[in-house]
Amino acid sequence: MTIQQPEFLGSALEDGVLTLTLGGGKAHPLSLTMIGTLKAALDAAIADAAVKVIVIHGPGPIFCAGHDLKEISHHRADADHGQAFLQELFDACAAMMTTLAEAPKPTIAIVEGIATAAGLQMVASCDLAFVSEAARFQLPGVNNGGFCSTPAVAVSRALSRKHLMELLLSGDVFDADWALSAGLVNRVLPADRLAQETADFARRLAGRNAGPVQRGIATLNAQMHLPLAEAYAVSGVTMLGHFMDPDRIAQESRGKFADKG
Repeated sequence: MTIQQPEFLGSALEDGVLTLTLGGGKAHPLSLTMIGTLKAALDAAIADAAVKVIVIHGPGPIFCAGHDLKEISHHRADADHGQAFLQELFDACAAMMTTLAEAPKPTIAIVEGIATAAGLQMVASCDLAFVSEAARFQLPGVNNGGFCSTPAVAVSRALSRKHLMELLLSGDVFDADWALSAGLVNRVLPADRLAQETADFARRLAGRNAGPVQRGIATLNAQMHLPLAEAYAVSGVTMLGHFMDPDRIAQESRGKFADKG
């Protein structure tokens, strides 16, 4: 898989695990180019049968600082004070985050440092988040005369309302233990074990029967907000497909699941 903007996004595929490494500088800001590069990489990964798991890594002390404020400031000199640019930026970001959140392949964020604003939105959009003990999380919009409304879309789907409102209204930085207890992240690991344990877990996921996993994730996303009866109807069709999956049937014929209920 080729990434067209290597200075913004690194890419490595090994054992079915695609690792996308954020670039673009120390803060890995979500400029319009960065967003477009990420969207293209995610689209390609979803379409590539060789990719079973997608990992997003923001290396260093800043996972991602959110939107590129220097880029936004530059467009304040436009005749409309940057309104047209901001509309394009937010639309592009929403499309990229939606693609990430609805990806039918498992997605994992690796967070070493701080994830703020749209950077935290990206973490929350992933299925899983493995973080270091030094990881920090913040929705700082209120500190800058605004409010993190679009980051809250993803974060609200990962947290209770009270945890969400604490992030949004305080603008404070929260540590990894808070994030774990709030349900924002899955594992807090020592820095020297973070990369290896995430890689091991991702490879284990990549070894699963890909068809049912991908159809299962897509069904989960589709049914979560449906009324109960509709959710069971949609999920039942997919469940039947799991048991009729040719790879599963082949494995059953070899006795692989004979001792399982």
